[in-house]
Amino acid sequence: MASLNVSAEELSCPVCHEIFKAPVLLSCSHSVCKECLQQFWRTKGTQECPVCRRLSSHDPPVNLVLKNLCEALQKERKESRSSESEDLCSLHSEKLKLFCLEDKQLVCLVCRDSQQHENHKFRPIGEAAHPYKEELNTALKYLQEKLKHNENIKEEFEKTVQHMKSQADQTEHQIKQQFEKLHQFLRDEEEATITALREEEEQKKQMMKEKLEEINTHISALSHTIKDTEEMMKASDVCFLKKFPVSMERVQISSQPDPQTPSEPLIHVPRYLGNLPFRVWKKMQDIVQNTPVILDPNTANPRLILSEDLTSLRYSEETQPLPDNPERFDSYPCVLGSEGFNSGTHCWDVEVKESRYWSLGVTTASNQRKGWKFLYTDVWSVWYDPFQLVSIFQPNTTFPVKVNLECVRVNLDYDKGTVSFSDPVTNTHLHTFTTTFTDTVFPFFASIYHLRILPLIGQ
Repeated sequence: MASLNVSAEELSCPVCHEIFKAPVLLSCSHSVCKECLQQFWRTKGTQECPVCRRLSSHDPPVNLVLKNLCEALQKERKESRSSESEDLCSLHSEKLKLFCLEDKQLVCLVCRDSQQHENHKFRPIGEAAHPYKEELNTALKYLQEKLKHNENIKEEFEKTVQHMKSQADQTEHQIKQQFEKLHQFLRDEEEATITALREEEEQKKQMMKEKLEEINTHISALSHTIKDTEEMMKASDVCFLKKFPVSMERVQISSQPDPQTPSEPLIHVPRYLGNLPFRVWKKMQDIVQNTPVILDPNTANPRLILSEDLTSLRYSEETQPLPDNPERFDSYPCVLGSEGFNSGTHCWDVEVKESRYWSLGVTTASNQRKGWKFLYTDVWSVWYDPFQLVSIFQPNTTFPVKVNLECVRVNLDYDKGTVSFSDPVTNTHLHTFTTTFTDTVFPFFASIYHLRILPLIGQ
């Protein structure tokens, strides 16, 4: 700290002649310690200035500028006394001038000649401090680099938090979209089922209406025949005999069989309620797809853009601003499946016809995700690169495909330790790797164009 350009006398109270303590400013512009002023006023019995005897106010304000100067002077004196005491030997009160290399401590000239430091090596303080300063400076640079690294980590953490928020919001939006499609399907099925019910109701109501009209006509004819017959029975025998043949014919006609109740006149309730949820679920299977492998976006290289349903990928020339999390591939355009396998048999088909470079297979969960090293171990794949778009050394666990295929089928038998590849279009075998799996393996996909995992058929 720079030394104050004022003397102690300039900052001394005129009453106690010590450095001001809580100085107050009188109306005459003189300053006095607050305690000294109050003592002076009690002694004199009047509120006058101890310097010029001019009367002053009862409660003079604190002189802040003078107070701050006095506090700064006191602090400077304290630091100076502390520094002086640090430079003196605690045993002999002599100035510390040497550094003992054996004991790693500061000593004075008396200490050097004492029995405690007999046959010890000494260096001047300035010379001894130099290598320690270099050592500390190296450690300081390491801490500075560590601080910068931690600040970068913090920045990545903040980006990760933002990405998590974006992921959650986007996923929620897609969930709502998918459920809305299912809800709409159910609403459509409900409407279609009720429409069919109402149509049957209308058809059977119309049929019964026609039957009612028929029975009403029959009842009316019978009523008229009965009435006419009853009147004829009351007529004279001559009239009766004259009309008998006609009347008898009408009676016989009216005695024809009655209209019959139609078969199945009621609503066929089981047609609509029988196994209703199951029948709707079976129909739902026709509109939904089951893909055996789903891509994991948290492993995708920043140049790969995955579809919303996580079943296809395409390559982008621009790098997406994604967190560099440990699971993510940073140097190679690839992505893993979301589910790993450690037993059983598994199969998936990948459409590759729109890609001029691709690599497919499996890799271990513990394989390196950063850099290019993961290509050389624990990868079992087939690849296609007719134009040498990616010039890398391919290890013996990868197999080159010479023909431009439309689709590739991957068959994994974890327990037998085999990974087989074939062309499902022509049913042609491409290659089989045989190994012993000891780690969980994940489906592996790489492309700088477009790939799509095909849904299962008939499931």
